[in-house]
Amino acid sequence: MTHHLIKTGFAALVDRLNRFPQGAPPADTLYKILNILFTPKDAALVALLPIKPFSASHAARIWKMKLSSAQKTLDDLAGRTILLDIEEDGEQTYVLPPPMAGFFEFSLMRIRSDIDQKMLSELFHQYLNVEEDFIKVLFTEGETHLGRVFIHEPSLTEEFSLAVFDYERATEVIKTASFRAIGICYCRHKMQHLGRDCAARKEICMTFNVAAGSLIKHGHARQVSAEECLDLLQVAYDQKLVQFGSNVREKVNFICNCCGCCCEAMIAARRFGLLHPVHTTNFLPQIQEGSCTGCGQCVNICPVAALSLVSANNPRSPKAKKPGCTEKYASVAAFVPASVRKSGLP
Repeated sequence: MTHHLIKTGFAALVDRLNRFPQGAPPADTLYKILNILFTPKDAALVALLPIKPFSASHAARIWKMKLSSAQKTLDDLAGRTILLDIEEDGEQTYVLPPPMAGFFEFSLMRIRSDIDQKMLSELFHQYLNVEEDFIKVLFTEGETHLGRVFIHEPSLTEEFSLAVFDYERATEVIKTASFRAIGICYCRHKMQHLGRDCAARKEICMTFNVAAGSLIKHGHARQVSAEECLDLLQVAYDQKLVQFGSNVREKVNFICNCCGCCCEAMIAARRFGLLHPVHTTNFLPQIQEGSCTGCGQCVNICPVAALSLVSANNPRSPKAKKPGCTEKYASVAAFVPASVRKSGLP
């Protein structure tokens, strides 16, 4: 990548991306990522687009081109999941999603041959997992968290179930969505290209509502019924995956089913636990002292390494252990799937 290309082809696009609350700190790695996803012409045009959803006629005026040409360009960008095209009340609008959660993930949500997904995965890993600026901005800066954790519904007793609001339940998001789509998990797909993916299911990334409608339209995700989506949620529960989604109460756009080894949010929670990178559920697990055997299953399964075995302080059994949560990770202990009852979690 030449200095000339960085300055003339993509600098304006990087400035435009940083108008989002999350931002995308400039770096050589970022420019290389954008050079795979955008042509220099794409970059120059997208850099001019507004933050709010816009029509084709609005884009044509901004770009100073004919409506037919603008429409063709917008449809091409939407077909490559650079833009999302939204149809509501008979009107077609477009919006540029942020890098994350947005077009970074969309680029790996299906197998495609028009871009080098292996090289892209290596660059994503460098920018998100090795370099620190982007992931810190994404998860720890600003007053509002990018995402939140949904309650682990299988662990709810009838008593506690009454205290959980519908917006805290992944099942309610699935049942009430206008569109439901399933794609490949960006995180595990990325790690697969690095030879470091885990055995958790990959085709389980869930998108909903207008975002799902656009991804379905262009073949980047598969439309599913509420019943099939609920079945996949059960698979996620069985594989002890964490439900992490849009930090909104209505019209949730995505729910990722995250593992501790590949997921960006879980990795950020381990790296920046003191900075509270993720909004947890309103329900934190507690150790049931009477039934805990100190087997350590909850310690092994926690995706953010929030627990460790500590002394049970039992004078009758000096070697006895129990799970303990460090002060650093107290706010992320909700990630521990509460279905691990053998360890005494409620």
